Amino acid sequence: MFGLVLAGMTGLAALAALWPLSLRRPARASNEGESAFYRAQLREIERDVERGQLPAEEAASARIEAARRLIAVNSAPTADALAGSVWRRRVASAAILVLVPAISLGVYLSLGEPDTPDAPLALRKAQPNTEEAIQFAIAKIEARLAANPDEVRGWEVLAPVYMKLDRYDDAVRAYQQVLRLKGDKDPNLLAAYGESLLAVANGVVTAEAHAAFDAALKIDPETPMAKFYTALASEQDGDFAKARAVYEELEPKAKGDLPWMLGLRAHLDALRNGKPLAPPVPPPPSPSAAAEASAPASFTPEQLIMIRGMVSGLAQRLADKGGTGEEWARLVRAYSVLQEPEKAKTALADARKALANDATALGSLDALAHELGLGS
Repeated sequence: MFGLVLAGMTGLAALAALWPLSLRRPARASNEGESAFYRAQLREIERDVERGQLPAEEAASARIEAARRLIAVNSAPTADALAGSVWRRRVASAAILVLVPAISLGVYLSLGEPDTPDAPLALRKAQPNTEEAIQFAIAKIEARLAANPDEVRGWEVLAPVYMKLDRYDDAVRAYQQVLRLKGDKDPNLLAAYGESLLAVANGVVTAEAHAAFDAALKIDPETPMAKFYTALASEQDGDFAKARAVYEELEPKAKGDLPWMLGLRAHLDALRNGKPLAPPVPPPPSPSAAAEASAPASFTPEQLIMIRGMVSGLAQRLADKGGTGEEWARLVRAYSVLQEPEKAKTALADARKALANDATALGSLDALAHELGLGS
């Protein structure tokens, strides 16, 4: 369709240029005789003036009229002149018919995008910020990054968008690309990267995420997002007092609707009401059976659902990607507290298999198994 429009516009431009060339002018076979007549008339006027037979005023008027007619005769084209003019018009017409389309096509091929496919009507009509428009924009940026993976601005744009769309694995990869290209000197970038790692782990502050937050705080100890998530790690480890102190310190800075701000307010409210949003890994339980039996009863049904979801996410991540000895120990301890000894034993066996070459980690796992009564 666009090609037809372009061809039509080119045709109109050529027609506009050819139209003046199509107009004809009348021609005279010869103008030599008339020119000679009016020249003779001018000479006769001069002689009449010299002989005193023609007054000066009448002579001036006669001269003007004779000169006007002489000029008109000399200006009229002859047949031979018009023949040459017709030839020139034909050459000009041919040049217009060839050059206008050729130049138009050349300019379009150099400046336009003839290989770009037509966009679906729905996308062309999509309003900004609609899901269709956002997906289309993401696809364009992804296509550009596929051809130029070192374009840091594209990764910077995509990473937070992936987070908002719950595409956490993609967000992690995007932040990794930004860190690769810009370095790890920006505390806010490191904190955002740690947040994406935490999202992949279903809210668990893993060792890798904790390392990102620690790196951010090393650069700027007052990075709010990093401070919140390290406090969340303390809450998940059962240190509620430490977590609450940090939450209260950050509360004045958490008035917006960013994920970490919403999380801070929710966790702080829960701690103030004496009903913490239970960490996926509660504090180490007593090895006694009575203590183990009473542990789940200390949580509300909603808290237990949250705990089990986080523990399930941690287990899946460790099964898929592996983890540190600390993370495996956290999973084993969580199953034990949730009164799921068989799952705790299975997790312990998987941990020993995954960390077979780490003597220090194996020693810690053996001590944990003894503490929890899971056997050797």
